[in-house]
Amino acid sequence: MSSLGETPVGDPRERVLLQGLRLIDGTGRDPVSDAALLIEGPVIRWAGPALLLPPGLGPARLLDLGGRTVCPGFIDTHVHFALPGPAGDPLQGLFELPSYRTLKVLERMRVTLENGVTTARDLMGVDAGFRRAVAERKVPGPRLLVSVTMLSQRAGHADFTLAGGIDGLAVAVTFPGSPPSLVGSVDDMRARVRDLVAAGADCVKIATSGGVSSPHDQPEWLGLRPEMIRAAVEEAAAYGGLPVAAHAIGRPGIEAAVRAGVTSIEHGYALDDELRAEMVERGQYLVPTLLETTQDLDPARTSPTAYEKGVRWHRIAQESVARSASAGVRIAMGTDSGLAVGHGSNLRELGLLVDIAGLTPMEAIVAATSEAARLCGVDDITGTLEAGKAADLVVTDADPLTGIAALGDPARILAVVKEGRIAVDRAGVLGEGVLPALCP
Repeated sequence: MSSLGETPVGDPRERVLLQGLRLIDGTGRDPVSDAALLIEGPVIRWAGPALLLPPGLGPARLLDLGGRTVCPGFIDTHVHFALPGPAGDPLQGLFELPSYRTLKVLERMRVTLENGVTTARDLMGVDAGFRRAVAERKVPGPRLLVSVTMLSQRAGHADFTLAGGIDGLAVAVTFPGSPPSLVGSVDDMRARVRDLVAAGADCVKIATSGGVSSPHDQPEWLGLRPEMIRAAVEEAAAYGGLPVAAHAIGRPGIEAAVRAGVTSIEHGYALDDELRAEMVERGQYLVPTLLETTQDLDPARTSPTAYEKGVRWHRIAQESVARSASAGVRIAMGTDSGLAVGHGSNLRELGLLVDIAGLTPMEAIVAATSEAARLCGVDDITGTLEAGKAADLVVTDADPLTGIAALGDPARILAVVKEGRIAVDRAGVLGEGVLPALCP
């Protein structure tokens, strides 16, 4: 993936040994109550029970965490940093310069990182320039993967054409130079996927059903013809093996996406047992975005049609996801932050995966760490706290296995480390000068 080829600047090689910690490593294994974790520069050199720490690892600065819990940095596989969340109106971008919108995106990325998300997949909005700025530590933010835009037919979920003919998505949400979102044929789709590859996309986002917030469609509608979905999957596979994420709410869109071989179903509200079984057989992921289903659109700032769609389909979603999880469908955490969900509250999704989807707390953590990393294709870099992986970690005073909802409270995220550098240290638990700061 293009994001993996970008070389982080600054790579201090001083070793720091974190000890006196409770380790939840993201693999699903039982926590280690008296653990140690050795960081060398941006990577983990050793993690496990303190009593098994091998001799001869060399000198290291010691830092005792006083029994606090350390988890991998969390991964949100479905965000929209270009959207403002409930505090703003996405169409406000029509009246703003791209430079001004950029500054708002940077603030959203910073808040997301400081609240525990060290990797995020943006599924429409920001371009590869934001990814590069984060990778080079020009700005603070999660490790980014980007789809750049979202593709659908005219009158589909990616069609935000206003009555006067203005493309609201192109003007107010995506950034100049991003490939257009609307495709009208199989040939269009193939060419557009190649355009996205050339634009540096890490994945392809398609809308195979209508949506809640889009003005011209219904979630029950098929948002792309099946042959166009197959073309997207084929081209993405041919050009770097890019994963394909399908916005799919109603059954026709889910069915077409599953059978075309997409990598993940985003939302998946109308899944039934037949399609769940097919997803299990194919190893496809579901990203249920439960947090978004708890935040109905503001009726004062949206059309009555969109509000009614949201109320109806959010209830369907909450009734469906537990059946998908119990059927063995692979779950990865995603929040849809930026639409009805504010940025920085991402980890509230963990509690919902337990309370609504029926996952155990450990399964929810795995869905937001190692499983999310596998979906995004970065499991060789992050997702678990193991030797050779990036030193992406979250320090908390909560016990996530008995009260996972506490991770949704920023005050309980005491510190966040990304690639061995401190993104935030709210409680001073990492000691001044022991680890370097993330950005100069």
